[in-house]
Amino acid sequence: MGLTLTEKIIKAHIVDGEMVKGTEIGLKIDQTLTQDATGTMAYLQFEAMGVDRVKTERSVAYIDHNTLQSGFENADDHRFIGSVAKKHGIWFSRPGNGICHQVHLERFGKPGKTLIGSDSHTPTGGGIGMLAMGAGGLDVAVAMGGGAYYITMPKVVKINLTGKLNDWVSAKDVILEVLRRLSVKGGVGKVMEYTGEGVKSLSVPERATITNMGAELGATTSIFPSDETTLQFLKAQGREEDYVPMSADPDAVYDEEVDINLSELVPLAACPHSPDNVKSVEEIGKIKIDQVCIGSCTNSSLQDMRKVAHILKGKTVHPDVSLAIAPGSKQVFNQIAEDGTLSILIAAGARILESACGPCIGMGQSPNSKGVSLRTFNRNFLGRSGTKDAEIYLVSPETAAVSALTGVFTDPRTAGDMPAYVMPEKFIINDNMVVPPASVEEAPSVEVLRGPNIKPFPVNKPLAESIESGVTLKVGDNITTDHIMPAGAKILPLRSNIPAISEYCFTVCDETFPKRAKEAGTSIIVGGVNYGQGSSREHAALAPLYLGVKAIICKSFARIHRQNLINNGILPLEFVNEADYDKVEQGDRLVIANIRSIVENGGQIIVEDKTKGFSFEVKCELSERGKGMMLAGGLLNYTKNGK
Repeated sequence: MGLTLTEKIIKAHIVDGEMVKGTEIGLKIDQTLTQDATGTMAYLQFEAMGVDRVKTERSVAYIDHNTLQSGFENADDHRFIGSVAKKHGIWFSRPGNGICHQVHLERFGKPGKTLIGSDSHTPTGGGIGMLAMGAGGLDVAVAMGGGAYYITMPKVVKINLTGKLNDWVSAKDVILEVLRRLSVKGGVGKVMEYTGEGVKSLSVPERATITNMGAELGATTSIFPSDETTLQFLKAQGREEDYVPMSADPDAVYDEEVDINLSELVPLAACPHSPDNVKSVEEIGKIKIDQVCIGSCTNSSLQDMRKVAHILKGKTVHPDVSLAIAPGSKQVFNQIAEDGTLSILIAAGARILESACGPCIGMGQSPNSKGVSLRTFNRNFLGRSGTKDAEIYLVSPETAAVSALTGVFTDPRTAGDMPAYVMPEKFIINDNMVVPPASVEEAPSVEVLRGPNIKPFPVNKPLAESIESGVTLKVGDNITTDHIMPAGAKILPLRSNIPAISEYCFTVCDETFPKRAKEAGTSIIVGGVNYGQGSSREHAALAPLYLGVKAIICKSFARIHRQNLINNGILPLEFVNEADYDKVEQGDRLVIANIRSIVENGGQIIVEDKTKGFSFEVKCELSERGKGMMLAGGLLNYTKNGK
């Protein structure tokens, strides 16, 4: 029986466990990446491990999230990351060099390699044939130190692509169609593997758009084969030697199959406030819009920029619309400046932003109150844009550009003929904004520079024998890490300061939560389905830990957030009978007796609701390693104990 591409890469990298679906496996990690919103914490954790130098083939620290420097905090963090990278063998991508996923795809990604990053959109690397996964910062720190990365051996879903995209229908519409069918929780525990004749018609940037936004499915990752198209891309990047042909065996067996005929797709959009709330642009109709933002790690490639320029050439953005465009990398920025594309965008009235995440992470360009904003981004969670009552739609660059001209939601198929796009034979290659690390000999003399905003991160204590706490918060389904630990220009600069950032924990849901949690001392939070979806930010575990949260009881968890809870010693408990969720209320006093013994030795976990006078059963599915981490009070304690 043949192997899928996913299984081939796992087989070549497995160092612990067996390739049995649903069991825990440990993988050797070839490459890591961090970004500045998560990187400071990851490097503080790496330092705490006492490892002198990274043991990966390539680790890169990117500055792309917190680039709005309205105070000293972000600049201090950049300086810290640059110095710690230089000291410990990590390459440093300076502010302005571009978005981590775009730059990594261009300059560092290699087919067949494993990559984890402290950013949930690390699966972008699947567009070039990598097994690339988002992870918490502590997991990345362990991998940099030479440790394995542990995941549940995933199911593999075959996404069989046939046909070819019609004019004005794009890769963004492909992943929106997948989300429409499978939902934001449809990929949990799975890898989406794209196959079929339709794959050949998609460029590497188009494939990367699809794998990037596959994160919204809750998937472990997404991956395309490495083929002649991959080789062409690597040749244009001057990296032909990195090419390795890789694909699934013809007789590979998949756990599920999804068939998509590219020829049948139409322009789509994700409506507020979820990436899977997908409708056709035609169905949405010509609603008035206020803003258009083009960019992000999903749609900021040279191909995207040139298609937008073709639409805007010789025209002017509608007077009621603000159009902002952010090229994804310095390479893209250089290329559009040199070939005249940038001039077209400027002449049309676009506001050109630096090569960074920017509006996607709430760093500037917040829409007007009640504004309708079309964005080529990957997430449209409530309030993520910085304007809580804004209506955010996720669309393709083609739909975004055409609508920017008309002032209303517009089907791009009305824009006439679309010229054929041909990938350049050679990209502009200039890596002068990537700083290499110091040599082994020079590293000891490198000083790590710390600003006053960098505070020690909270470390949990070993698991108590029993837990008794009040339910300080009850939330519903699909709670995102943006709900738990919001981003944005006001909050992101506090990522290095857990005491300060914890003041914003869950304030999207309940502005009184931080104050009440601190007064309570210890807390239990109750949630619904798919708790913790979205970003990989471990601050969504660190801030609750600082505020005394001991356990989360919910119907189900998103993969990365569940692991972040375990990494920090917070119990991830799931209702055995989901109907019990309705019985528990905020303010109830809960007792989880003998939990340490049960985690260690097994047994039924019963939660007593002392307020209501009833009990209910929960489960806590942990591997042997997970049990050890939970008993120790988290991964850092577990690692320090020599495990």
